[in-house]
Amino acid sequence: MPAAAALFTQGEPAAAGHALIDGRVKIVQTGPDGQQVVMRFIGPGEMFGTLAIFTDGLYPADAVAVADCVELSWPAAAMTELMDRHPVIARNALSIVGGRLREVQNRLREVATERVERRIAHALLRLVRQAGRRVEAGVEIDFPLSRQDVAEMTGTTLHTVSRTLSAWESQGIVESGRQQVVIRKPHALVAIAEDLPPVPPRG
Repeated sequence: MPAAAALFTQGEPAAAGHALIDGRVKIVQTGPDGQQVVMRFIGPGEMFGTLAIFTDGLYPADAVAVADCVELSWPAAAMTELMDRHPVIARNALSIVGGRLREVQNRLREVATERVERRIAHALLRLVRQAGRRVEAGVEIDFPLSRQDVAEMTGTTLHTVSRTLSAWESQGIVESGRQQVVIRKPHALVAIAEDLPPVPPRG
């Protein structure tokens, strides 16, 4: 599946479950006003699109490849049959759904209670945990990530994200290119996310 291709579309019948083998997929939900929210980035080894099979039968969001992808899919009926035969599959699926629900609850709390700088820091740290790769300059988020993506993850505007990242770049905390982000000072970003005193410069 090439980058930018749609694996499924919000509102269409959930005919299959999916698992990502390689690449990265973005889950994007669009509201009635056209506002988009990035719900999650899916990495290798993760299942996606399966919850809809057990709810109203419609995909609740778009799944879009942000890099070239290899994925597996299976008919919805096969998923329910396997769960009936092998309860451990149902338990694992429930664990995945519970983890995703906890993440959504944390993000909702952040949007409701935290300053935008903390929300952006939390979002970047989540992506570092999911897809961080050590490089000479620090820790790179190892897939294309635009500032618009960060805005849609944190419930803010592109202007605010650009202003915030530019300020962090001037402080040497992050380094961001067109669609690449490197965390140069992870401890400083953690301090922002957790509202701790600023990390003093080393000298």
